[in-house]
Amino acid sequence: MRRVTTGVKIIKSQSFNVKQFRKMVMGVDVRVPVHKNRPARFINFDNAASTPALKPVYDKLKDYLKWYSGVHRGTGHKSILSSQRFDKCHEDIARFVKADPERDTAIIVKNTTEAINKLSYRLNLSPTDVVVSTMMEHHSNDLPWRRAGRIDYAGLDSEGRLDLQDLSRKLRFWYPRVRLLTVCGASNVTGHINNIGHLAALAHEYGARFMLDAAQYAPHQALDMKPHGHPEHIDYLAFSGHKIYAPFGAGVLVGPRDTFLKGAPEYAGGGTVALVGSSQVKWGGVPDRDEAGSPNLIGALALSETLKILDSIGMEKIAAYEEQLTEYALRLLKGVPGLTVYGSLPRVGVVSFNMRDVNHSLLGAILAYEGGIGIRTGCFCAQPYVRHLLGQEEPANLDEYARLPVWEMPGLARISLGAYNTLAEIEKLAELLHRIAARKKEYQREYVLDLGGAGYIPRSGLTPVPLHLSLDL
Repeated sequence: MRRVTTGVKIIKSQSFNVKQFRKMVMGVDVRVPVHKNRPARFINFDNAASTPALKPVYDKLKDYLKWYSGVHRGTGHKSILSSQRFDKCHEDIARFVKADPERDTAIIVKNTTEAINKLSYRLNLSPTDVVVSTMMEHHSNDLPWRRAGRIDYAGLDSEGRLDLQDLSRKLRFWYPRVRLLTVCGASNVTGHINNIGHLAALAHEYGARFMLDAAQYAPHQALDMKPHGHPEHIDYLAFSGHKIYAPFGAGVLVGPRDTFLKGAPEYAGGGTVALVGSSQVKWGGVPDRDEAGSPNLIGALALSETLKILDSIGMEKIAAYEEQLTEYALRLLKGVPGLTVYGSLPRVGVVSFNMRDVNHSLLGAILAYEGGIGIRTGCFCAQPYVRHLLGQEEPANLDEYARLPVWEMPGLARISLGAYNTLAEIEKLAELLHRIAARKKEYQREYVLDLGGAGYIPRSGLTPVPLHLSLDL
């Protein structure tokens, strides 16, 4: 591969040690087979989907498992210890986002999707209530709000950024029926960072509460819910552990206690109640009433410990390093012939693009099979947003799309960076993209569609799985 040069001088961060952080990240040295070459070290540019785990957290979990037990009401030493640690996890998570320990509660769930669905039920929206959102949202911050009340979407500009004037018009038009403004902190498609403080203040100006989908924001930027009564206070906040170096099945919904003390939870059963009679139920307190069944103690512990590590490093330092990575990636990608990059600054390290005359799924396959580089292709659970970026109209009948295989649907290729990624990895990506741009026809001959469902594969049929795994496929 030829070396990509841009003339850009990269100033190394003096405050964030990427080499030290990489030593903490599991799997950074894993090697995978690549087409016609020896195994290559895997480069993970799919962090917006899931990030790897941290070694010190994994080691702590292994040590803790010998003390694992059921939480709450057990009288054995292990149960008492597990109960205390589980309760402490809630406090640790709330502290990370600077929630009010007296007025807010942290509810441990599986992921952001479950958190937002839970809130959509617990707000108990009436048919006349309005939720205002945006056209840039992940499906998880869209579909739950269609279930009750009415949802309206603020528009976007040509680069996919939120149209603040249109948002203000929507809030003004629906006032005083607006119950909630719900917006992503950062897009999982373009990485665009929304002005959270301004949006929260705008929601409060129109008598609504503000919900932040922080799934793509929390791993990259410092979070501060700000005090109740502050114009920029975040009323509700949700994020997933698996996107912030804790892939053990835990996420969180943080919000005011008064929301969750009203009415019944959407899931009822063990752990949610204080008293049960033959015809009466007295629900438990918070967060217990919204954490039905035996909890994911290990997932909660992993998330808690991970957040402590990130807090000790400093999210501001992580954000500064990732900003450098992102700017470097944008410079190199924009130099690739025929490559269209979507979105603009400010953004987290999420960059989507397309290459002229190369299907996005084929592009992802070539990067995987030729360079051991993992990216994501498609619409990233944000189909209306991707259609907007591509300048495409919504089909009159979705059945038109349903007949297409996923890899033939309109979409994008996406890289998403983590704090353990390096400038050298970005250079390798750019080098391979230059090679693909110069050899499009050759690669199109070398790759075929696997009608069995694997998408594009080399004619040799090589499957890029770790060499040491024995898979029953």
